Amino acid sequence: MTGTGEAVLFFIAAPIMVIGACGLLFAKRAVYAALSMVFVMILLGIVYLAQGADFLGIVQIFVYSGAVMMLFVFVIMLIGVDASETMVETIRGHRVVSILVALGLAALIISTLSGVAFRPGRPIEEINAAGNVTGLAEVIFGQYMWAFEMIGVLLVVSAIAAMVLAHRERLVPKPSQRERSKRRIRDNHYVAGLPAPGVYARHNAVDTPALLPDGTPSELSVSRVLVAREQLITPDRYVDPSVEIENEIEEGKQR
Repeated sequence: MTGTGEAVLFFIAAPIMVIGACGLLFAKRAVYAALSMVFVMILLGIVYLAQGADFLGIVQIFVYSGAVMMLFVFVIMLIGVDASETMVETIRGHRVVSILVALGLAALIISTLSGVAFRPGRPIEEINAAGNVTGLAEVIFGQYMWAFEMIGVLLVVSAIAAMVLAHRERLVPKPSQRERSKRRIRDNHYVAGLPAPGVYARHNAVDTPALLPDGTPSELSVSRVLVAREQLITPDRYVDPSVEIENEIEEGKQR
């Protein structure tokens, strides 16, 4: 039987996990979606620990939250994911096939769950009589060995399919540097190239927009990846220190 403390913990953690799952579905940025998934996995591991499944809870937190999802976040931050999505289909008909497969899978799951009869399970003390690790190993590598192997194969296939679907074939040949220069001169558009990022002695200037002759920052001088991540540093924070230094120099000259 579930204790009062376990029930209270579940009813507190479950709504929070649902909110995190909704964040995974509706977050516009991939990093926020991955962090929402990490949040859900950590709470799920806490629920496992409260139910007496120590090994499963620790593995859920350290392996899934600490390794797998952190790897996803690292890859997302490494490659730079823009918020804009292209509507050009690189694989013809994959949307129609995906919808049909999703509908078939949903029908299979609904038909399977409709005929399931839930019976009272064994007490947790009886299941963990030989130890939590031993009981979990008997279930995974004994009773559900085939399902465990199929899930591993499914994850590998899903990773390869994600790489294939995310690959974008170039519709036109990539222009060379010479062709880019000719096009700029012909169109009389940024003939000298885009402005370089701003330069400040006390800061890495890669994410700092350059200042135009009228004093306004130019967003064209920084990478679009930094713009998508909202990691730009406005030069306003350097205006006051610069003015203060100039005033000190002027006061020193007048002495």
